[in-house]
Amino acid sequence: MTERSVAHATIHLERVYDAAPARVFAAFSDPAASDRWFVAAEGWEMTEYDHDFREGGRETGRFAVKKGDPVIYNQTHYHQIVPDQRIVYAYTMAQEDTLMSASMLTLEFKAEGGKTRLLLTEQGAFLDGVDQPANREAGWSELLDSLGREVRGELVGA
Repeated sequence: MTERSVAHATIHLERVYDAAPARVFAAFSDPAASDRWFVAAEGWEMTEYDHDFREGGRETGRFAVKKGDPVIYNQTHYHQIVPDQRIVYAYTMAQEDTLMSASMLTLEFKAEGGKTRLLLTEQGAFLDGVDQPANREAGWSELLDSLGREVRGELVGA
């Protein structure tokens, strides 16, 4: 029998963006904005993406680092969306047919003057050593930097 393992982790990341919460929130809710900073951000080979941003909605994607690499499958289910304040969702990631992780993620948008403090908390189960919490944290850190470029208008038309 193959030895199975699970690593539990909680990831906390914060960013402050020079924009109101409505602007930062729109980068998640608007499909074109989400495509610029989230889907196309890392330059991965995207073979499928569906963005159904609503409570009860699902988001799915299939992608690879580059053509010919193993395919990663992401499946998201939105549990709560409070405009300009909070997004709560659960998601799984698999590599080919192997489940890599299952997570609950919360995004909080806190107004601070004309700025927004974004708080990201992910509670994840990382399975059988296929993915590691440090990899996920690094990935989210890069994505939140990309979100900053979107909020500043640097990714328009990208």
